[in-house]
Amino acid sequence: MKTEAGTLRFSAFMALLIGVVGITATLASNSQAILLDGLFNLIYFGVALVTLKVSRLASQPDSEAYPFGYSYFESLVNLCKGLLILGVSIFALVDAVAALLTGGREIAAGLAVLYAGFATLACSITAWVMHVSQRHIASPLVAADKLNWVVNSAISAGVLAAFGLMLVLETLGSTQLVPYVDSVLVIAVVLLCLGVPVRIAGQALGELTNKTPPVAVAEPVRQAVARGLEGVATQAVRVRIVRPGRLLYVLVHVVKKDDAALGLAEQDRLRARVDDEIRRHYAPVVCDIVFTRDTRWAEPSCGLLVRPTNQNAP
Repeated sequence: MKTEAGTLRFSAFMALLIGVVGITATLASNSQAILLDGLFNLIYFGVALVTLKVSRLASQPDSEAYPFGYSYFESLVNLCKGLLILGVSIFALVDAVAALLTGGREIAAGLAVLYAGFATLACSITAWVMHVSQRHIASPLVAADKLNWVVNSAISAGVLAAFGLMLVLETLGSTQLVPYVDSVLVIAVVLLCLGVPVRIAGQALGELTNKTPPVAVAEPVRQAVARGLEGVATQAVRVRIVRPGRLLYVLVHVVKKDDAALGLAEQDRLRARVDDEIRRHYAPVVCDIVFTRDTRWAEPSCGLLVRPTNQNAP
């Protein structure tokens, strides 16, 4: 799994496998916890097919139709992943609460334990493969996949423990509690893991709306820009940073302090120096540097607020 496409294909296959086994096991066991797991993986398989297409697009250069490239599609896919997981989780939560209030549900505990054991092993193996693949590739799509499988492994392990408890209760003769185990398990799993899809969707939404990346990403870039411009007399330097998907876009406005003009060769030398400094911390990156002596080009509303000219003014 040393390529992004190969890793994502493996993730899609495992999601399909677990989803099909989960739906089949639900028909035999009547467990909503297993149904939740099966639906989650089948939905994730559908998203994974789109993810594969996006991973190919993200590696291509920009075009006339998409002048800033295809990296925003990565953020869009991650947003869809987060919202889909969140939707399935809320659906399962409402259904579990309803079942709990109406006396719970009877399930085949033995079959449920077998499925939970299979799911825990399959999810753990997939999460490990995702982790190992990140040693060879840097991809936000793979990173989001790994987080999904880590959570999925924890959920499956919790389901396995709960179904094991159900067998113990049946052995001890405490059958009055058994119908409630499945519903309580679903509620606990959803509440414990609800933050994960919210975090995935929130980060992706921030990228789509051009929010500045986290401080851990933005601050080293700002420091790199400062090092690259050492020795240049500046009145102000404004750095704008966005990170759609895997691509970091940096726009720097350098307002010179004096009237000494910088030749094109000197400007290009400074651009190359700043670009090299940034790439020490992050790649891939697109860095645009504008040199000016007018502070209005670096102002936040530059290009948006245009003062109309009154042709009839004296």
